[in-house]
Amino acid sequence: MTVKIFIKRKVAADNILELTVLLKKLRALTLSQPGYIYGETLKRVDHDNECLVISTWRSQEDWDSWVKNDQRITIQNEIDRLLGEKTEYAIYQV
Repeated sequence: MTVKIFIKRKVAADNILELTVLLKKLRALTLSQPGYIYGETLKRVDHDNECLVISTWRSQEDWDSWVKNDQRITIQNEIDRLLGEKTEYAIYQV
C-alpha cells in the first residue's frame, strides 16, 4: 500500500543554504531507490526557517529499506547536526 512520509525540519537562518545542499544530495540518492514514487519540498510561508518534505513510496517496506541505507544515514546525520535536533517523520497510508 502506498505511503506518504511527512518530514518537518526547522533550521536557523544562517544554515538554510547548507540544508538546501544536503536536501538536494538526499533527493538525488532517493531518485534511484526501489519503490520511490516522488517527493516535494515545501517552504513554510509564515516561518522562513521551516520546511516540509512530502515523500511518496510504493510501500512502507520500501521506505523502511531507504531509512536503513548507509548513504542516507550519513546525510541525515549531517542534517540533524545542522538542525541541532532529530528530524521528525510521520508515515501515512494513502
